[in-house]
Amino acid sequence: MDAIATPARRRLGQSDLYVAPIAFGGSVFGWTADPAMSHRLLDAFTDRGFNMIDTADVYSFWLPGNSGGESETIIGDWLAATGKRDRVVLATKCGSPRTPGGADLSADYILKSVEGSLKRLRVDCIDLYQAHRDDLLTQPDEMLGAYDRLIRDGKVRAIGASNFLYPRLKQSLDHAEAHGLPRFQTLQPPYNLYDRDTYEWAFEGSLAALCAERQVSAIPYFSLASGFLTGKYRVPEDTARNRARGGDVERYLNPKGHRVLAALDRAAETLGATPAQVALAWLMAQPTVAAPITSATSLDQLHDLLGAAEIRLDTDTLADLTAAGSNASAS
Repeated sequence: MDAIATPARRRLGQSDLYVAPIAFGGSVFGWTADPAMSHRLLDAFTDRGFNMIDTADVYSFWLPGNSGGESETIIGDWLAATGKRDRVVLATKCGSPRTPGGADLSADYILKSVEGSLKRLRVDCIDLYQAHRDDLLTQPDEMLGAYDRLIRDGKVRAIGASNFLYPRLKQSLDHAEAHGLPRFQTLQPPYNLYDRDTYEWAFEGSLAALCAERQVSAIPYFSLASGFLTGKYRVPEDTARNRARGGDVERYLNPKGHRVLAALDRAAETLGATPAQVALAWLMAQPTVAAPITSATSLDQLHDLLGAAEIRLDTDTLADLTAAGSNASAS
């Protein structure tokens, strides 16, 4: 078997963290991947030269019998068993209590939450600690002040935001700059070839433009649109085969979705790749994206996804894909 080149690293914002261009999403750990399979996936991921693992303190509370924190525990057990702590950039999140739509980024909540994550992850320091959901009741000074304390205490290296919209991300960045507080180095938005409005075109202002201007790196989630961009779901009957994701995919079965799949098929055939690889390669080619987050529940699936890092899209292919996913394209 030919050797696989180590993926080139990309800097997260203005921090001292550098990551390979695909991040492993830990939401599957303790849900659709049991501990044994999770450890095998993490071994395979790091053995291929990839290094960013993203999780959250609430994963995977939604599974009956779980209470949240299962993903962090699985990752922590793997780190302890393998000694690979120095080979990974460990990212987790806080501020999303286990209630529908809940958010809490008060200083007390942040300072309490980090202790639980550190214990479950079995580490002394979290590389990237992210605000999971925006809390409109907590002002930037209190939130960033808590993160500042964690960084000073050596419990966190850098901070990021997840699910923040333009006004609050800008407000937080401005406040950090004005008051000498830690700034968000990353943003985790829902973003993929189909779902582009929230990140690129939101009416409050373009998050993509703000990230470019302020050197904030995007680490998108839903990178494959709940599996739609793999090409496995093309007609309504296909969604019935996947109970976990099928319902989420149905909304993509429309003229725009079929246009996107056709463009992915064209590129995949030309490149000898899979639609999923092309979809991830498109994301990696976006100037503000550091590493799209994606998950796998089998080794074959993981190796297929990681192959996206070896794909280079030419100008014409990028333009074709971008046009297909644009709302301005003809139906």
